[in-house]
Amino acid sequence: MLVKWIRCGVVDRPGFDRGQRGWAALREQSGFRGQGGGWSRAQPGVAHLFAFWDERRSYDAFMAGPHDGMATAQHGTFEMLAVNLFEHRLDVKVGFEPRFADADLLRVALCKVRPERVDHFTLMQQRVWNPAMAGSPGMLRGVFGQGTVNDFLVLSMWNSATEHGKYREGAVSRLSERAELDDDVLSVAGDVVDVEQAWTV
Repeated sequence: MLVKWIRCGVVDRPGFDRGQRGWAALREQSGFRGQGGGWSRAQPGVAHLFAFWDERRSYDAFMAGPHDGMATAQHGTFEMLAVNLFEHRLDVKVGFEPRFADADLLRVALCKVRPERVDHFTLMQQRVWNPAMAGSPGMLRGVFGQGTVNDFLVLSMWNSATEHGKYREGAVSRLSERAELDDDVLSVAGDVVDVEQAWTV
């Protein structure tokens, strides 16, 4: 599975919102599995979107064909666009499906990992982080993906900001130490996203 993460600096929020609802036509595309997103809690005007495809070939065919026509509705509504692609490596909780209807909050992290520590980082995701998140009340599902050689995405879906906050307060520093996170990563950047259900495809 291919995961696409899009970040937009929005200058026309109502126009962007209207345009985002127009992506429902994605459902007709071969290989498309789902899309959703919302607004950053920390950065006003920043929108995050996550799209899921069966594999790279389907995604490339879409980008070469219908994409530009669908995107015209949002021209002029944003001034910054950043796109990252990741190959699925692990589920966070078993049986990940790209569904957003029951999610209130998304947590996304981009980890740049030291090249010599990639194997250890991946192992710790599997043995330390995933079980901890999967066992947290309110954590619905998630995905761990690899981009370029040492860029990794961790996306988790939560049913409420309150439950995510409890996990953050209680577990993150302890788990970071246990997983030797500081030894593995060069940087970690992330955001917390309030889901806009009207954007879900």
